[in-house]
Amino acid sequence: MSKRAVFGLFGVGGFAREVMPCALEVLARVFPENNRRNGVYFVDSNPAEKEVNGIPVISEEEFFLLDCEERLFNITIADSSVRARVAAECLAKGAKPLSVVSNQALRYDANEVGEGAILCAFSMITSNAKIGRFFHSNLFSYVAHDCQIGDFVTFAPAVRCNGNVHVHDHVYIGTGAVLKQGLPGKPLVIGAGAVIGMGAVVTRDVPPNMTVVGNPAKPFLKA
Repeated sequence: MSKRAVFGLFGVGGFAREVMPCALEVLARVFPENNRRNGVYFVDSNPAEKEVNGIPVISEEEFFLLDCEERLFNITIADSSVRARVAAECLAKGAKPLSVVSNQALRYDANEVGEGAILCAFSMITSNAKIGRFFHSNLFSYVAHDCQIGDFVTFAPAVRCNGNVHVHDHVYIGTGAVLKQGLPGKPLVIGAGAVIGMGAVVTRDVPPNMTVVGNPAKPFLKA
């Protein structure tokens, strides 16, 4: 990858390390004539290491001081509010989001996917889904037909989002959760800011900012 363009993956934790190989796949397709690791960085607010898995780790300040003609980025931070803040800062400074879609991810017909998506290996979007900005779809998660997904939504591994489900902005859905299929004109709705616990089976609408757990999913009550 020529230094005319640089790519920064914000975050350096486990998910970032899982996503970086997919990012390198994408960069190899976008810049096939160049060494795909050239100009590629992990970006962290306070780097504790200089290198992770052979990729340099730099600060946010260093990333925006790099001499380049095009500055590309994506964000692996799970906290959706932090992800939104970082995205806004990057865009304000002229950086461009690069969606990271694994060669092993599947996308079928007539889907709309917003900028900055991360679709990990073995994830799937079937048909006629509409997905917002900076969506995370982790390993083995799927979005089925006629679903609508908002901005800054996170699917942990193996989330099963069946057809006619509307997931609003800033929702986090835990590993192995199942969202029951809705109906045309009467979708299952997950309200903005809701959290769906690991392994939950969601059979009815979830209000905004509510955390639900269990099978069937019910509001989580702190002890």
